[in-house]
Amino acid sequence: MAKIVTFGEVMVRLGAPDYLKLIQADKFDVSYAGAEANVAVSLANYGMQTDYVTCLPDNPIAERCIMDLRGHKVGVDHIQRSGKRMGILYLETGSNARPSKVYYDREDSSIATVQQGSINWKKILTGADWFHWTGITPALSENAAAECLKAIKTANKLGITVSCDINYRGNLWRYGKTAAEVMPEMVAGSDIILGNEEDCEKVFGIKPKDFDAEKTNGAVNQSVFRSVCEQMVQKFPCCKKMVVTLRGAINANHNTWGGVLFDGQSLIESRRYDITDIVDRVGGGDSFMGGLIFGMLHYQDDKKALEFATAASCLKHTLKGDFNWVTVSEVENLMGGDVSGRVKR
Repeated sequence: MAKIVTFGEVMVRLGAPDYLKLIQADKFDVSYAGAEANVAVSLANYGMQTDYVTCLPDNPIAERCIMDLRGHKVGVDHIQRSGKRMGILYLETGSNARPSKVYYDREDSSIATVQQGSINWKKILTGADWFHWTGITPALSENAAAECLKAIKTANKLGITVSCDINYRGNLWRYGKTAAEVMPEMVAGSDIILGNEEDCEKVFGIKPKDFDAEKTNGAVNQSVFRSVCEQMVQKFPCCKKMVVTLRGAINANHNTWGGVLFDGQSLIESRRYDITDIVDRVGGGDSFMGGLIFGMLHYQDDKKALEFATAASCLKHTLKGDFNWVTVSEVENLMGGDVSGRVKR
């Protein structure tokens, strides 16, 4: 069985219930959220061995989070207990023309205060097949960025496949360095790169020609993104696969969803899903990444891997919370064209 290691921050997610705005809420739905934890949960649900690495304080809230991850069969033995607090994510779920909104309270969280050299990456990564990171982690602090880079370089030395979700979050880069300064060295050590048009443009100045995501009205020509993929592969020669997720937003409850994968020569396009009555789109990109990693390891076929990732993420939009609870058989049923939603008995 393949072993995947992920590294990043997991937060307490406080969601306003029943489509309320945060200013209306007098109670919250409590769960846990974090890009790399979301990926680990997806992979564990698919039967993969996972180890999730992070830093958490020694308090009951963090202990409950660890229990939650363990309940999803995510490996938690390498979670470091340090720092004073978990970050918090406040979510306001949008409806129709009112978009969803996310507010962060994660300054000086445990992972942001991680001490350089405190994580034994060689020990953790020995025996692993895959290491996954996202651009959120190096945005949190200089120390978090340094530890992430050390993990990438260690994985490179050990011959482990490295995947990256660019995941640009402009509001998080506050410690004096920009994503454009920090990210290139890290992405250069990645074999599989995932992003969207905004990620590539904001961090690397790479964008599709004559494209505006705000004006798609749900219709996205996937072939437009070949130029983005070609530019990314040219900029990062170690990149074996460049993947772009394509979301067309009609309104907060109705999106189109798909993706493309470029292997250096051919552009593979996924099926396009029309997702209506969205329950929760937060974590959708992470569910895509988890599906992509599983697909590449399980099928060893780029087309099937891309279709699995897209279908898995489509199903995630029907589930509340950041974690994708779906099984392999449920994803494969959707891949096979079962979109009826009929009761299974």
